[in-house]
Amino acid sequence: MATCVGRIVVQASQRNCAFLMVSAQNKLANRRQLATKKLLTVGRLESPKQQGKYITGQLFLHRIFGYRGILLFPWLARLYDRDVAGNKQASPPLTAETGEHIHTDNKEVKGKTHVYYQVLIDSRDCPFITEAVTFLGNQDNNRSLYAIPGLDYVAHEDILPYSTTEKNPIQHELFDKFLEQNSGQDPNFVAKDTLKAWQEKNHPWLELSDVHRETTENVRVTVIPFYMGARVSQDSSVYWWRYCIRLENLGEETVQLRERHWRIFSLSGTLETVRGRGVIGQEPILSKEQPAFQYSSHVSLQAPSGHMWGTFRIEKSNGQTFDCRIPPFTLESKQDDQPNPHGFFG
Repeated sequence: MATCVGRIVVQASQRNCAFLMVSAQNKLANRRQLATKKLLTVGRLESPKQQGKYITGQLFLHRIFGYRGILLFPWLARLYDRDVAGNKQASPPLTAETGEHIHTDNKEVKGKTHVYYQVLIDSRDCPFITEAVTFLGNQDNNRSLYAIPGLDYVAHEDILPYSTTEKNPIQHELFDKFLEQNSGQDPNFVAKDTLKAWQEKNHPWLELSDVHRETTENVRVTVIPFYMGARVSQDSSVYWWRYCIRLENLGEETVQLRERHWRIFSLSGTLETVRGRGVIGQEPILSKEQPAFQYSSHVSLQAPSGHMWGTFRIEKSNGQTFDCRIPPFTLESKQDDQPNPHGFFG
């Protein structure tokens, strides 16, 4: 991303940032087309907040992926950072301690609260960062997967705020349903009652509660699990979770993800091992110019709780490989499993 005289010059759909996001989704065929587009000035850069929170309606660029977005509301998550003791520079500023702990591999990791935001992604940038929130929707008494595209969770330090005079700066089908302009306020977009009602109704499936992070040989893995709901019957019960994973290359050397190895433990007593090439059909390259890759997937258990952990096999430019640890994380269900989580979108 380039900056010019206090203004943001968006490359979210142009050269450098386009390459970054195209790499994140492995859409290499679009590179030549995107690189020929002109730069687009979208607003005036504001100073990032070192303390406090941003509020609903704040426009921003994502520090890593470069997409345009707008904040809906904040979350206070428990961040379990396994790098704190051994790698201070890998950890962003944290706020007050929650006093909660997680014990894994005979190592105690203390959770601290950290601010994340629920955001809308501009649909013009969605082809390069395909994030979505998924639920188990209830349609004709059949719990089926339901997705709302263009929704992401962004850490406070990844927000690059900007302002603009555009009346409709973000293109997303929910923008006009959730937000309205108020020229007398800064930022000049405020929440509608529909956003407040949607947040309250869908809180169990939207809530970001735990974030887990660990770095191995300059490759940092961040995991955020979410409970989606359950299919419960007299004969059996199946509980579903989604999890968002971000890999980030903090070093200078280019590396590539080659394999994944998961261990999934269920409270029912089963332990499953999953091995395979890449993730979601891709083997992303993490370089200095294109350092990050983010994806989401799903897992189901026949018990209301469990654990997941594992490794990614990473290959260096010289052909050597190492196992990058995926931090252990818990899968916990919630008691308030309502029949229609998506509210007025049903």
